[in-house]
Order: sequence, then structure tokens, then C-alpha cells
Amino acid sequence: MTARETLYADWMETPLGPMLAVGDHTHLHRLEFHDREALISEMDDLRRRARSPVIAGRTAPVEQIDAELKAYFAGESGDFRTPLSLGGSAFERAVWEKLLEVPLGETCSYGDIARAVDTLQAVRAVARANGSNCIPIVIPCHRCIGSDGSLTGYGGGLWRKQWLLRHEGKMRPVGLFAEERL
Repeated sequence: MTARETLYADWMETPLGPMLAVGDHTHLHRLEFHDREALISEMDDLRRRARSPVIAGRTAPVEQIDAELKAYFAGESGDFRTPLSLGGSAFERAVWEKLLEVPLGETCSYGDIARAVDTLQAVRAVARANGSNCIPIVIPCHRCIGSDGSLTGYGGGLWRKQWLLRHEGKMRPVGLFAEERL
């Protein structure tokens, strides 16, 4: 990452607890739950990589993600269009791109993603890439589950993963006679 302009951070309230959004004037760099164990070290890493301070405030991408999250949690939209600045390795970015293809209200397995980006032997690497996702909900790592259908691993806690999957299940219109079409 090259030197960028100052990064701005602000808190937003969600039904899952406060989340911290960090962005510059063009992209969102981070969106994290307030109680993520690695939050402090991740913010230090972001400051080092960006060679930029992080100060309190809002930019257009932070405002945009706040509005999009409000619509998401209200059950109105699962469409996120905030420009993202993705760090990570080429493999991690490939995993995150595949996660972005998983439709709202659906799930995939770690093995599905591993086959799509590499080979089945990459399942553990896919799990690590999910754990490195610094923009949860938007990059829907919560939609990745065990091959047996079990909820496994989520940086925000399994209770949040379960909540998000249930929430999205209610949001997704299914079939011709979905509630939203009646």
C-alpha cells in the first residue's frame, strides 16, 4: 500500500453492536465489530500499511456504508456499493471476491470457495482468509459454512453469524409468491 491521505474513523450503531468504519475520501478500508479481539492490532497494521494517521471523522465512503448498513439491517437492501480498499494477499482477495458472489440469503462451504480459487487442499487457507476479512457483512464471510452445514468460525462470534444468516433468510424473496411481491 502506498502513502494515502488521512484515514477517518467513526462508530455506527447496529443491531449486532457498534461497528467501526474507517475510510479515506474515496474508499472504505475497514468495518469491524467493536469487540473484535484483534481490532487494536488490526488498526495499528492499517496505520503502518497506509502510512497515515487515523483520526475521528467521516468521509463519503463512511457515510455511504452507514446508510447501506442501515438499509441492510432494516431489511430493505443487501446491496453494498461503497468502494472498498482491500488489503491482503492475492489469495485472500481471490477468496473475498468469491464471497462477494454468494447471493444474499444463500451459503457456501469453505470447500466450495477452495475449489473455486485453488484446490480442495486450500480449505484451511480459505478459513484463514475469511478470518482476515476486514470488511465483514459487506464481504459476506458469514455466508461461508462447514461442508456439513455447521456454523464454523466467525470473527464477530458465531451468534452474529447465525443472526446475519437468519436476517438475510428473511430478506431474500423466494419464488413468485414471495411476501414482497404480494
